[in-house]
Amino acid sequence: MTATTDDTTRIDAAWLHDEALQAILGFLNRDGERARIVGGAVRNHLFGEEIGDVDIATTCLPEETVRRAEAAGFRTVPTGIEHGTVMVVADHHGFEVTTLREDIETDGRRAVVAFGRDWEHDAHRRDFTVNALYCEADGTIVDLVGGLPDIENRTIRFIGTADNRIREDYLRILRFFRFFAWYGSGRPDAAGLLACTRLKDGLAGLSAERIWSEMRKLLSAPDPSRTLLWMRQAGVLTQVLPESEKWGIDGLPAYIAAEKALGWEPDPLARLMTMIAPRVDRATAVATRWKLSNADKARLEAWAKGADIGDDCDERELAQIMYRTARQPVLDQLRLSLAGLRAKAEDDAALLEAAARMVRLERFAVQWTKPVFPVSGRDLQAVGHVQGNALGNLLRELETRWIDSGFALTREALLEAVDKPSG
Repeated sequence: MTATTDDTTRIDAAWLHDEALQAILGFLNRDGERARIVGGAVRNHLFGEEIGDVDIATTCLPEETVRRAEAAGFRTVPTGIEHGTVMVVADHHGFEVTTLREDIETDGRRAVVAFGRDWEHDAHRRDFTVNALYCEADGTIVDLVGGLPDIENRTIRFIGTADNRIREDYLRILRFFRFFAWYGSGRPDAAGLLACTRLKDGLAGLSAERIWSEMRKLLSAPDPSRTLLWMRQAGVLTQVLPESEKWGIDGLPAYIAAEKALGWEPDPLARLMTMIAPRVDRATAVATRWKLSNADKARLEAWAKGADIGDDCDERELAQIMYRTARQPVLDQLRLSLAGLRAKAEDDAALLEAAARMVRLERFAVQWTKPVFPVSGRDLQAVGHVQGNALGNLLRELETRWIDSGFALTREALLEAVDKPSG
């Protein structure tokens, strides 16, 4: 609940009354020091979104935060103590407590900071107005940058001059679009959009891990289609994902519509697939440049090299394909094809029927469990075959028969079909 009286906004929520949180705020708000909740928890509550981690800003120096926390019986972890951040742990749940800071020097990737006591300075060094709102222990919101009107209007706006904020850290270009995807409405803030367009070349100096981290979060938004369109018009999307330039992003709205209609969980990697051509070289280029995990890289490449699966495929054939390859790339192929079919179908009876068949195949793939080949090398050795190349070839031949039978042949039937070795 949020209430506004006499120009004061106060929130009242279960997370704010958490005993550990109130205890931490209590021991930090003593002897001339101050502490307030800041950032994502405040922003998300005001936007009506789910609350994640609760972060705290304080005038206490890191060492004093540690001393007070441990004196109160809390465990501390110096997660970033050189930057002023200490994790205060209560019942296996951590609260990041960070000393107020001022930027001394920035190079577009990282900042040299000094600890401070000025809440105005701390607020103005942050990126967007909606991220610089503080909350007192009693729920009173402290707005030093005009963030509350932007919350109400769902506007993502840089604090101060957009160009200056971006030059401090070029990742803020992607963060601008990521927050717009999650929280924005209408058109992006004009000054911010123009600054991102002007300074997009600065993205080239960022690490791959930071770029993919932001893009994954952006692609996880409920519907990032409109945001990606603005990114493309600004030249930002081509800057970070040149593979999308000649392929486009037109397939993404259809995929998201299918997600919503068929109950698929939002999948940032599958959404990325709609934006690049299904070619192994393109998939490998993206995975390598963004330093995707081995699992994500393998999934992207397997999707790119997989053969198209038409609606004329039956469940038996689909099971054989998944057994010989893997389920995930087949499921990716099915879902992307199905999304495209649904977008084209409209009132076309033939396409509607094809889409219905693809839905059945997709549901079959989701529920499919890979069967276990019932014959082993030991089984063949038990009837007289000797370990070696010939035994391996025989096993593969039996497995092919078993697959072609729709996995129906039993162990006994397969062994009966094996010629006994002579001698």
